[in-house]
Amino acid sequence: MLRYQETPIIRIESRISEQAGLSLFIKREDQNHPLVSGNKWWKLKYNLEEVVRLGSDTLLTFGGAYSNHLYATAAAAHELGLKSIGIVRGEEILPLNPTLEFAQSMGMRLHFVSREVYRDKSNPSFIDSLYRQFGDFYMLPEGGTNALAIRGVEEFGKQLMQEDDFDYVCLPVGTGGTMAGLINAISGPRFIGFSSLKGGGFLKDEVSKWLTSGHNNWQIETNFHFGGYGKTTDSLINFIGQFESDNGIPLDPVYTGKMMFGIFEMIKAKVFPAGSKILALHTGGLQARVRMA
Repeated sequence: MLRYQETPIIRIESRISEQAGLSLFIKREDQNHPLVSGNKWWKLKYNLEEVVRLGSDTLLTFGGAYSNHLYATAAAAHELGLKSIGIVRGEEILPLNPTLEFAQSMGMRLHFVSREVYRDKSNPSFIDSLYRQFGDFYMLPEGGTNALAIRGVEEFGKQLMQEDDFDYVCLPVGTGGTMAGLINAISGPRFIGFSSLKGGGFLKDEVSKWLTSGHNNWQIETNFHFGGYGKTTDSLINFIGQFESDNGIPLDPVYTGKMMFGIFEMIKAKVFPAGSKILALHTGGLQARVRMA
């Protein structure tokens, strides 16, 4: 299986957090693997074991043109000697963007479908058409969130709980699986998920359906999407650049940059009580930084 590199928790030295009487830290899960980084490592861990157990040789999954999940799945399949197929939302645009170009270089077969067809990706008749076209495969949903992915994130959460006591754990949210797994595993802190999608209110339902506990220690922030998934603004790009200059930590404009921007805005708004310890989870996805160039 994929190797895992232990990652540090680093204190963020910030005048804004210090003036508010807060301690702000970041967990560098972007460093846990060179290519299958961040939460994707944990979401794929038990799915990859299941592929091997079943004797399948092909992974099929879904994602948009800048999908961290497609990128990570392609890399994981390549490392384990598996074939991979990516069902990509939208028409093919050449030349391919760096995310899709990388996935293809890892051997992933890209199959583009219209946005209308993609919305129907869970329909059994559409799934059957994929089997007829590609033969047998092990299917991962968009974002990789399924029961085995939740299991992997729960394992990460139990390890995280042993490292320190935090009052808040902040993380970017795409499909809700990582947040649900952490909530299942950790009962102490309050979780704040920062939606990278416009109209991310539906994520409350997506998180809730994977919860196995009665924990109500979480919320979804939907005010920091910067126009929607994959969208950026000058203020976001400038923030990411300044954060890296101040701390030596790169962020991506799709997920972690929006989360950190939101955290600092909430600190300025005095959302967090003085004396709080806040942990931000860096979920990787740094290949999306090419969009900042």
